Amino acid sequence: MESRLRRRLGRADLRAVPEARRALRELLRDWGGRSSGRADVAELLTSELVTNALVHTDRDAVLTAVVGKRGLRVEVRDFAARPPRPCPADAGDGTHGRGLVLVQALADAWGVRVHGVGKAVWFELGVEG
Repeated sequence: MESRLRRRLGRADLRAVPEARRALRELLRDWGGRSSGRADVAELLTSELVTNALVHTDRDAVLTAVVGKRGLRVEVRDFAARPPRPCPADAGDGTHGRGLVLVQALADAWGVRVHGVGKAVWFELGVEG
């Protein structure tokens, strides 16, 4: 049995970040990854993808999360063609520039899927790490 979450994220509305975390937390309440801390990782990575979509594009975005027996898949679709690039944060860069590096390091799988008017950045987490 799968559970799904779908949210439209308003252009440049960073209030969507904590709202997305809350909605994901609710979706994952009974997920097997809760005891292993995977749900906390999922919230962090979702925050990063949502933030990137809202900060680095000038358009709306759509968050989709699907949780099933095997694990979780989260996708943030935006409508800007520019592909994301993980780049190690510069020491003088403060807290910026680490989003995709975190996704790359903590997700079991991640990637970018190009579609007609933009892209979807996604990650997957299994129930156990």
